Amino acid sequence: MSRRSGDCLRYCLVVFAVVSALCVSGPALYWKFKKGMKLDVVPPSCSPCICDCPPPLSLLKIAPGLANLSVADCGGNDPDVKEEMGKHLVELLREELKLQEAVGEEHAVHKNLTLVEARRAASQYQKEAEKCNVATETCEQARERSEALLIKEKKMTYSWERRARQLGWEGE
Repeated sequence: MSRRSGDCLRYCLVVFAVVSALCVSGPALYWKFKKGMKLDVVPPSCSPCICDCPPPLSLLKIAPGLANLSVADCGGNDPDVKEEMGKHLVELLREELKLQEAVGEEHAVHKNLTLVEARRAASQYQKEAEKCNVATETCEQARERSEALLIKEKKMTYSWERRARQLGWEGE
């Protein structure tokens, strides 16, 4: 019975493989045979297109002012630009140093504020740690006292039990 089912399985797999191959390559083969197997025939060339399209617009027609740009004209009419360009190199360097000094001061202020916040947080954490240490010490002292009382109670219990046994008590 197992040989028969194995043969049936092989037969089904072969049929499935053939059907799959036909489904994949079938449409391509169909169109090849329908058009004919003409491999050496060159299709006729297309005639040139006739269109009445206008020529592309140039940049000069779109924005005529762009062609006349020059570095010498840049900011010539702006009084702020004229004033800035008229400064000497020493004045420009002095302004640059002032700007760098201002940025440095801002960084220093920010650093100091961050340091103060960090110290404040550290102080708060230190206070919390001290509270925890005090609570731990208190708990430890209470545990030691309880342990001492327990030992004392065990001694008393042992002495009472010993007396009771001497008087004839047999226990549980």
